[in-house]
Amino acid sequence: MDATALKEKAEAWQRADPDAVTVAELREVLARGDVADLADRFAGDLEFGTAGLRGVMGAGPNRMNRAVVRRTTAGLARYLKATVPDVTTRGVVVGRDGRRMSAELAEDTACVLSAEGIPAHVFDMLAPTPLTAFATLHLNAAAGIMVTASHNPPEYNGYKVYWGNGAQIIPPHDKNIASFISKVEPANLVELLTPTEAHARGLWRDVPDSLGEAYLDAILKLRVHGRGSDSLSIVYTAMHGVGGTWMERAMERGGFRRFHVVAEQHQPDGAFPTVRFPNPEEPGAMDLSLATAERVKADLVLANDPDADRLAVMARDAAGRLRMLTGNEVGVLLGHYLLVQGPTRRGRPHVVTTIVSSTQLGDLAQELGVAYDEVLTGFKWIANRAIEREKAEGTHFVFGYEEALGYSVGTVARDKDGIGAGLVFADLAAWCESRGQTVLGYLEEIQRRFGLYVSGQSNFTFPGAEGAQVIARIMEGLRRSPPTRVGELPVKTVKDYKKGEKLPPSNVLAYELEGGGRVTARPSGTEPKIKYYFELKETPGPGEPVEAARARAEARLRKLIDAFIALARERGQPEVGP
Repeated sequence: MDATALKEKAEAWQRADPDAVTVAELREVLARGDVADLADRFAGDLEFGTAGLRGVMGAGPNRMNRAVVRRTTAGLARYLKATVPDVTTRGVVVGRDGRRMSAELAEDTACVLSAEGIPAHVFDMLAPTPLTAFATLHLNAAAGIMVTASHNPPEYNGYKVYWGNGAQIIPPHDKNIASFISKVEPANLVELLTPTEAHARGLWRDVPDSLGEAYLDAILKLRVHGRGSDSLSIVYTAMHGVGGTWMERAMERGGFRRFHVVAEQHQPDGAFPTVRFPNPEEPGAMDLSLATAERVKADLVLANDPDADRLAVMARDAAGRLRMLTGNEVGVLLGHYLLVQGPTRRGRPHVVTTIVSSTQLGDLAQELGVAYDEVLTGFKWIANRAIEREKAEGTHFVFGYEEALGYSVGTVARDKDGIGAGLVFADLAAWCESRGQTVLGYLEEIQRRFGLYVSGQSNFTFPGAEGAQVIARIMEGLRRSPPTRVGELPVKTVKDYKKGEKLPPSNVLAYELEGGGRVTARPSGTEPKIKYYFELKETPGPGEPVEAARARAEARLRKLIDAFIALARERGQPEVGP
């Protein structure tokens, strides 16, 4: 698109933008004649997919802003009215986190729903994502909307949609909603009621405080040991997000008396002043937690991301050092604990993970005679598969996880829940303590029986419209010329999930290696990244310290990662650092 066409598009957008702030922002971009900036803002519409919307905030259709959210909500509302007969009775839940613009975007969402005749069940406080998911089920709503960008940097925001079953939407709902959005009038013509009008008509309904109490009661019932601890010392960070109050209340009711918070990160703050990237996996994000833990001599560190749907864990090793557990290690610990120590229930137990997570949960499930599924990346697939099997086979969903620190225990929330999982992990640690064992000692027990699995990930970021083309080129290069070996390891099987043989088609490639390893490549669904996932299995020798076996496995893993990145560059990846 040439400069003249870009200018015309920008001016047309400006005329339809109902927000004076983004109107002024676009006016400034036009005044300085920044063609590259305009080209990116108008490269297309911010895509509505199974993760809803997520993007950098700002003016233009390729940004998160009030105009985009109003049109999106109108399209969603009209789709709901076309497909859910009782939507005007059941309503839609609206929650929000503490990010910049979340309050305005949530209010616009509720006001558009109300104008469409759909009651909006609105949180009058900041709400963790799992609480919004819980509310969708608890209130029997037709859908739920959470305004959040989860763990993305501060310039981002997003819009996450749940269906009436409490799980994130999956196809065909995403495409159908997008089709309805495309037919919505310009944003300044989308009808809204004011909050006062919506309240007066009974279409703005405050979510009652009793819902939060019901959520806390429900996650407390997920515990297995259930006795808390007077001696286990736990440090927790909310990462400037909305989980702090909820985790405090859960731990207090759970009987954990030595619970300490990272004070500098405890209150919600959308600027995230102590971390550039508020994701516990990012370098430096856990520094304040580590410092607090050493000061109070904590046994365990728990961290949520800003919307509290993810959980990170640090535990002390045999030498007394705090070590960050991988998402796969936390998943295996929780899965084994809940399956082996948890109560016997009616229905065959069922666990689910994803194609980029460790294969170890599947090995555990096979040994224990438990129903198991491996699904595409994204918690929407975990939750919906659990619901499918419950209806078809009467299974009982026990646990699901993805390696990116997402865990769901039971059916309290049909999405990942960093608060509920944090409480259950503390329960696991208290159970270990009652046995005279550490968390890492319990992990070693599992690894000696089922094998030591080590995993790693390498991400490459390519922002903007041009970056999307780079990522597409890399995937095409790998697809066109699949490797027969990665480093020293022969490739046993190539899986191209784009063919959709057993799962819905997805742009993912997996290489299963001789000896139990796996390499997976996929573009991120929420960020301008391509992600590579690696796993190897090692068997500790008789009497061999697990740490020695781990060191050997991690050395092999580093070689595997280096070899695959070199191979990807041969297939078209630019020379950039991860």
